[in-house]
Amino acid sequence: MTGPRIRRGFVDLSHGQTHFRMAGEAGEPLVIIHASPGSSRQQVRLIEDFAGEARVFAPDTPGNGDSEPIALTEPEMPRLARAVLEFLDAQGLDRVRLYGSHTGASIATELAILAPERVSHLVLDGLSAMSPDTLEDVLAHYAHPFVPDLDGAYLIRLFQFCRDQYLFFPWYQRTRVGRRDGGLGSAEDLHAWVTEVMKGAQTYHLNYRAAFRWQPAPRLPLVACPTLLMAAINDPLFDHSREAAPFLRDGRFLTLPRLDAPEFRAVRHDAMAAFFADVG
Repeated sequence: MTGPRIRRGFVDLSHGQTHFRMAGEAGEPLVIIHASPGSSRQQVRLIEDFAGEARVFAPDTPGNGDSEPIALTEPEMPRLARAVLEFLDAQGLDRVRLYGSHTGASIATELAILAPERVSHLVLDGLSAMSPDTLEDVLAHYAHPFVPDLDGAYLIRLFQFCRDQYLFFPWYQRTRVGRRDGGLGSAEDLHAWVTEVMKGAQTYHLNYRAAFRWQPAPRLPLVACPTLLMAAINDPLFDHSREAAPFLRDGRFLTLPRLDAPEFRAVRHDAMAAFFADVG
């Protein structure tokens, strides 16, 4: 049995071409913004889950996947949000339901602040809120470009960077303290992730670093629309997310099952669908 057909395309925005995935023929639009590193490829399962009841759009954020980067050294979150707003305009989407994961959640928050009339519902799946000491360490070690070399060593480093994010948080803290309780994903998922990160090997880190610096506490109170903030119980950003929820004016926090739980997809879908229906 095959899943819903996911189509792909490009659209010209002010900073360059943006690649996107889309699925579904009817229903209110749902825009999905992926986490870092990677692309909308990492959100294929969520796209499939809503394709039967919504028109789903999932762009690759600037400098990730097949989207061109913004011509700035390190764009801040409001600039990344403006890129998504341009994407909505290019697709003729006047008002959308908006989902963001990790870096995508920060971008989605800023879009809801930038254009409140364009976002009817906001779903934030994992938010980061780093202390100054942690931020300094993460900016120094977490995300840097993978510059090609003639012996291919950069490919090994890129693979290990993706693989070790399954096993440790932060990925470079390869210790008992840093160990994550989830194990590796499938070889197929890891291959797909590595492939997408490789496309943006020299630009993926720019959005990542913007997300690290972004703080939810002063920004969440500016969100006017109903908001569902959620995180899987074994998401490394779970505590950050739960602690950020009280800053929302019209929102609540939901604990999701483990990311590797068989019921995870169904619980996430049903929670989002109920949220959309309750405040629609």
